Amino acid sequence: MAGGQSSRMGQDKSFVLFDGRPMIEVVIEAVAGLGDEILVTTNKPDEYAHLNLPMVGDLYPDHGSLGGIFTAVHAATHPHTLVVACDMPWLNRPLLAYMIGLRETADIVVPRWEKFPEPLHAIYSKVCLDPIEQKLKAQQLKITGFFGQVDVRFVERAEIEQFDRNGRSFANINSPEDLEEAGNR
Repeated sequence: MAGGQSSRMGQDKSFVLFDGRPMIEVVIEAVAGLGDEILVTTNKPDEYAHLNLPMVGDLYPDHGSLGGIFTAVHAATHPHTLVVACDMPWLNRPLLAYMIGLRETADIVVPRWEKFPEPLHAIYSKVCLDPIEQKLKAQQLKITGFFGQVDVRFVERAEIEQFDRNGRSFANINSPEDLEEAGNR
């Protein structure tokens, strides 16, 4: 998912340099080869054309991350879609591969770290489309708001720690201060 508001960053987070590369390229590299397709959800396709990837615009514009998840799952050609945000440069491939291996066990496979799910680092099945769309139409945009309507497989901390001891996979870069804290100058 790319092209959000990036209000705290002051510029599109996708193109902020992280380790000398645009952050979206770091994220794409982290997920490359984990599935059969990579889609970029964005309402600014011209800005992402250089990535040479299929792009889809929000089916529900101005509906936040829930709208982006809906768009990604709807556009995907496979029954399960790994959704990650463009501002998560520390994605952990072995953790993502583990989660992908669980995709048949539930409608959503989502890590839970510090008691909270990480819905922008999760796998959604096509079964989620109707419940998400109901929430979108009702302007109820909390991502986890539809979780009670589907079967959710939480990947718990003990499982996560086998791959990522400190939960860094879920850290995102939202502001220049976050970027500086990451040691990225």
